Amino acid sequence: MTTRRIIDPAGALFGIALPIATAVAAVLLTVVWEPRLPAEIATHWAGPDPVGFSAPMSSAWAMALVIVLIGGGCSAIAALAQAMLMMRRYMLVVGLGVTGLLATLHLTMLAAQLDLSDATQARLPMWPVGLGVLIGIAAGFVGAALLRDYRERVPATGAPDARLPRGRVKLPIVDQVGTGTRTTAVLALMVLGPAVIVCGATGSWWPLAVFLPVGVLVLSLLRFRVTVDESGVRVRNLGMTAVEYHLDEMIGAKVTETRPFQDWGGWGLRAKGRGRYGLVTNTGPALVFTTAGGQEFTVTTDRAQEMAGALNSLADARAR
Repeated sequence: MTTRRIIDPAGALFGIALPIATAVAAVLLTVVWEPRLPAEIATHWAGPDPVGFSAPMSSAWAMALVIVLIGGGCSAIAALAQAMLMMRRYMLVVGLGVTGLLATLHLTMLAAQLDLSDATQARLPMWPVGLGVLIGIAAGFVGAALLRDYRERVPATGAPDARLPRGRVKLPIVDQVGTGTRTTAVLALMVLGPAVIVCGATGSWWPLAVFLPVGVLVLSLLRFRVTVDESGVRVRNLGMTAVEYHLDEMIGAKVTETRPFQDWGGWGLRAKGRGRYGLVTNTGPALVFTTAGGQEFTVTTDRAQEMAGALNSLADARAR
């Protein structure tokens, strides 16, 4: 059994401390630059023209609050050591991407108005915002790689139910699972379509710097590598082990037919009640792995029968 931990140190650093530090930096930067800013700075634009104004420090405190509540609110789940590792990683990348966007927007807004006497003359370059998103997502990936799975593992006792499938096949069993080429292409168009429209409206390429990383992240979360071997079940995504269940904690593996929308409410990583997780990307057979700690993990794969049979046979040998 693993040692129970409530807080993941890397998750607390990247998911909580980093957004807070970014918010504080936004306020301190405004304090330093305030003497060089107009008494009322532009905070909202309609096309190239400023349409909303606010005192510099009021704007800074508002932005700091938004960074903490939205960016930090998304990424803070990374600090919860008992939450599902893949979910923590995904939310950390999303949260720091949002944090990077908001912080860079504030920095760009202030820099564009330095030494101006009239804020209505301000023009807001948007390419740094795209750069900020990239930096935030990159920081998210660094933090995600440092997260560890502190889920409590309860050893199983006894063999799986005799009615569950059995079978001996050559191990490891590896399957690349996820959305097909057609579905992936449709989803890519759904992500890139708005980016192209925004690029045309603004006459600039910068929206692609925002949409492309988000699109790659979303599409990558629909492609996985599932491995079953003597140690148990592992799922890799984005070059990292996203889900791992050991054979010692398994009480049984079965096969079911799963429909992503009807049964789980959508594609990708899903949660359905306490301790029930699904990695569902297609309609069809799915492996269902149940642990002694009360978790149930479902993953869609055409090799579900082979995987379930191999896992139950391995568990039989473990129980002898």
